[in-house]
Amino acid sequence: MDVGRVAGDGSSVRAHVVSWLGRLFGGGVPTVGAAEARRLVDDGATMVDVRSTHEWNAGHAPFARHVQLSELADRMHRVPKGRPVVVVCRSGSRSRSACRSLAAAGYDVVNLRGGMAAWSRTGQPVVGRAGRPGSVV
Repeated sequence: MDVGRVAGDGSSVRAHVVSWLGRLFGGGVPTVGAAEARRLVDDGATMVDVRSTHEWNAGHAPFARHVQLSELADRMHRVPKGRPVVVVCRSGSRSRSACRSLAAAGYDVVNLRGGMAAWSRTGQPVVGRAGRPGSVV
């Protein structure tokens, strides 16, 4: 049985377990690598990019939602509940902070370890403005 694709609501059991274990053992932010983040998104997770508008415009995952970290508290309602959320920034630091805020508000979150830099390094798609090829800045 593939636990990465088995929840009845279309979400990943693996993401739920990782998030639960993170809360159980010290409240740390659970992390996933780029390949696992892609599997979670393919299974219905929402990806939230918390970088600045400049960074977002230069390059982002094509299916991510943009909510800058500085605006997260006011725009959290734009992030759907009821499914895992993969949070990303450039390297993983800002997204860790965003994960803590989202988890405190009841979201099931994981941090993309290494951020967009890792995402891009592993060959995952990065698009810029108007869907053109992008880059991570």
